[in-house]
Amino acid sequence: MARVTLKQIRKAYGDYVALHGLDLEIGDGEFVSVLGPSGSGKSTLLKLIAGIEEVSGGHVYFDGRDVTQRPPERRDVAMVFQSYALYPTMTVFDNIAFPLRVRKVPKADVRRRVEEVAEMLGLEGLLRRRPRELSGGERQRTAIGRAMVRNPKVFLFDEPLSNLDAHLRAGMRAELKHLHRVLGATFVYVTHDQDDALDMGQRVAVLARGELQQFSSSESLYEQPANRFVASFVGHPPMNLLHGQLVREGQNRLFRSDALVFQLGPGGAVEPGGGAVVLGVRPEAVTVSNAIEGRPAGVVESTSALGYQRVYATVRIGDLAMMARIPHGVAAPELGETVGLEVDARVIHLFDAQDGTSLSGRGAELVELEGQGAAASQ
Repeated sequence: MARVTLKQIRKAYGDYVALHGLDLEIGDGEFVSVLGPSGSGKSTLLKLIAGIEEVSGGHVYFDGRDVTQRPPERRDVAMVFQSYALYPTMTVFDNIAFPLRVRKVPKADVRRRVEEVAEMLGLEGLLRRRPRELSGGERQRTAIGRAMVRNPKVFLFDEPLSNLDAHLRAGMRAELKHLHRVLGATFVYVTHDQDDALDMGQRVAVLARGELQQFSSSESLYEQPANRFVASFVGHPPMNLLHGQLVREGQNRLFRSDALVFQLGPGGAVEPGGGAVVLGVRPEAVTVSNAIEGRPAGVVESTSALGYQRVYATVRIGDLAMMARIPHGVAAPELGETVGLEVDARVIHLFDAQDGTSLSGRGAELVELEGQGAAASQ
């Protein structure tokens, strides 16, 4: 096991900067997911931890020791790739044994260790097969076995499940979490898939444009996003984001947009100043209801089923579009039908309109919600 510390890590390829002075502390034996879209710098980060690429600035520490200039073979890390990177002419046994043979480990020890790993991964009946004779999940387990066989301190996973179908992915996520508990090693798992990241990571580091956006538990990412990017990137479906202004009328704080007025409590972390803000609320906190006076209303543009008992409607209110939950057991509204919207006041977020940072955290003391124009047209 090892504690991995990154201090002011910078990586540039000519004029292109992939990572901008990134700081990250990964605990000894922790499972950390690194989540971000393509081009966010997450795979580059993994290669810098492994030593496959050299940093342009900053330092990498393992257990407090600077390993920035150490080559990969002296860092005691193992990497599992998206492509499996198995040797096609070798059997499963030989693929797993390869790292030990390179280190000239005695044959008896190689066999014992390979058999231990194979049993742990459910590969004991496949050791004589070659990669072409394996399923995608079996190939991935073989690649993980090759990483496990020499007991590294740090496991690095570069989107290893992306080639698997949804059913196999779910099974492999469970296997990886079990392996982490059994091995007690430090796991760093890079992915663009939030289901993988949020399910497996004890903490999740969200990257965008080479910068760390937030590093926290899955629950905090979802319930207390640090900025507008995290709010929109994490969650199925993504958060509704409404542009408007925070103003004061008498003792009331109001969020105003073209078609909606949200009345907030008299106090709060953010004082109105007439400036532009973005109000965020997740679709599951907005419920489709009857259109009645004093409640926001709009026209249904589309409906979508996103899983068992998860049906949503996209509702147009003036120039705004909001996604809202249709309660279980309630018939989906017709396209073009006018419906009302009820908002859970406890999960409102406010973000700065310029830099996207969170202004209020979770909850904006919403005490009343009213529509400006009860039945907006398309």
